[in-house]
Amino acid sequence: MIALCMEMVAMMELTGIRMRGKLGGGNILFKLNPLMKYIVLIVCSFLLFSCQNRRKKDVVTLLKKWSNKEILFPDNSIFTKQGADTVEFPMQSKYKILIYVDSIGCISCKLQLDKWKELIKATDKMYNVQYLFFFSSEKKRDILNTLKSAGFTYPICIDEKNRLNQLNHFPLNMEFQTFLLDENNKVLAIGNPIHNPKIKELYLNIIQGKKDVEGEKTLRTEINIEEPLISLGRFNWKEERKATFKIENIGKHPLVINDVTTSCGCTSVDYSKEPVRPGDSISLQVTYKADHPEHFDKTITVYCNANPSLVHLKIMGDAE
Repeated sequence: MIALCMEMVAMMELTGIRMRGKLGGGNILFKLNPLMKYIVLIVCSFLLFSCQNRRKKDVVTLLKKWSNKEILFPDNSIFTKQGADTVEFPMQSKYKILIYVDSIGCISCKLQLDKWKELIKATDKMYNVQYLFFFSSEKKRDILNTLKSAGFTYPICIDEKNRLNQLNHFPLNMEFQTFLLDENNKVLAIGNPIHNPKIKELYLNIIQGKKDVEGEKTLRTEINIEEPLISLGRFNWKEERKATFKIENIGKHPLVINDVTTSCGCTSVDYSKEPVRPGDSISLQVTYKADHPEHFDKTITVYCNANPSLVHLKIMGDAE
């Protein structure tokens, strides 16, 4: 928002505010004076503050609404492996993670099944956790293709009549369509553990019976990124493309990368898990593999102990 405001001011300074009128039969060019620039920035800052407060209030209201709420499941839900073989899948466990996937947007981007497989594997043998994948049926073909492409064989339910959502009326925001439930199907936590490592940590703490550690001080450092945006240009969509982001630790404490997430399952990241000493750098190797021809603009989010703790990197290009 602030960047947008500054861009507006710069654009106004460069071009003036042009208005067509009948004064002397010509165009009128109004220049933005210093007072008006100040007013624009004040208004934009107010809008930013208002938007942040409104979003915070909306999230708090949503959390209060869903906390300890019982999720209702339709009778006779049919679970299959990749939409083919029907499997017995009684929804009975101490903890359940419910993943509701609607028909909005890119299915593979939202799912990121490789990360779900990692989480399932990490909890499968140690904890009594069941994963309930419910898919809206509008994009059934895309869903099945995504499951097969990822080699995902965990039982899923394609809800032909969208009965689960009709019973519960889930939030429209995909970040709040995943729930940690207890044995009585009551909501213990809400949020997507694949898209947000803090949510993942919360889920695992609850499942493992750990209490949240409050007041734990994190040593922050400073970083420098040579190129936060890399263009991969034009290329055949069947070919992989790679990009390398270099992050330099210019602070006084070791840089620790806690997690890296991507906005799409077609993008993967390889990096060292070792702390980066002050003065040293770390390289993030990003691989993009298109599912189909597209213009793409993908975001890689790095969670670390820098200031700010969320670092956003981007790749873009045209897979033709």
